[in-house]
Amino acid sequence: MKFGIIGAGRIGKIHGGNIAARRDCKAVYVADADAGAAAALAAETGAKPASVDEILGSKEVDAVAICSPTDTHADLIERSARAGKAVFCEKPIALDVKRIRACLDVVKQTGATLMIGFNRRFDPNFASLRQRIAEGAIGSLEIVSIVSRDPSPPPLSYIARSGGLFRDMMIHDFDMARFILDEEPVAVSAMGSALVDKAIGEAGDIDTAVVIMETKSGKVAQISNSRRASYGYDQRVEAHGDKGMAHAANIRETTVELAGAHGFTSDKVLNFFLERYDSAYRNELDAFVNAVKTGAKPRPDGEDGLRANILADAAYQSWKTKQRVAVG
Repeated sequence: MKFGIIGAGRIGKIHGGNIAARRDCKAVYVADADAGAAAALAAETGAKPASVDEILGSKEVDAVAICSPTDTHADLIERSARAGKAVFCEKPIALDVKRIRACLDVVKQTGATLMIGFNRRFDPNFASLRQRIAEGAIGSLEIVSIVSRDPSPPPLSYIARSGGLFRDMMIHDFDMARFILDEEPVAVSAMGSALVDKAIGEAGDIDTAVVIMETKSGKVAQISNSRRASYGYDQRVEAHGDKGMAHAANIRETTVELAGAHGFTSDKVLNFFLERYDSAYRNELDAFVNAVKTGAKPRPDGEDGLRANILADAAYQSWKTKQRVAVG
């Protein structure tokens, strides 16, 4: 399968490297607003620098990996779908639910394959936790707790165009909650503050938040986010049921633990998402390639992207109004 990569930033490098490493895939073109970045990633992957128009107009390209800024995603999905390309797009599809629905209408009309990059579904630990829950290991699921904390906040320039913590950062956790609950939340309550950096608050965003969601059957999910964790990239999930509990812990630099008069010590957790989700990104690409080759419906798909955004919007409204919000 031959790919055109749109976006040569950090996430484009991840996907580009994984594509180039596969025997059944090839990166043929790379496009980016920064010509130097496009040329550098093209050299790394054996591709050629190109424009978006060249990628979409090429009969050689089977699929497009959209790794560009969020505000370009919906337009690029539509253009790629109309050009007959299979589409892998990083989250989110757009920041506005109406824009997402319009984009998905184009995908449906063209019959294009679309997969959204919620890579955490493909983390071996989280995937195993979900499988064990589905197999009844903890009985009837009652509550899911998700912790997601970054080691430090992104630049303010990123915050300004990110769509806010709920739509940018916590959207991964909204998808993970849906993935594990296997049931749609119908109500959301959110609280949040700017405690890490006052400038984030001045920009109209928050850096610390907690969300509680409830499904129709009464299952509960709680999510804790922070833009700061002094000890590294904190990524944990716990699920509790009537017969037990399942827990996916942080991954550390090594599994070595020392014990002495001082107590027990262990190595730090991995520092950032590049290391923590390295295998998840590869597994995600496996799933996309398999879906394109077999004609199977990819997951997470556009509808998953839409549902996560709807939850993010509900959380934002709850935070602003300080009230519980029903999810439509």
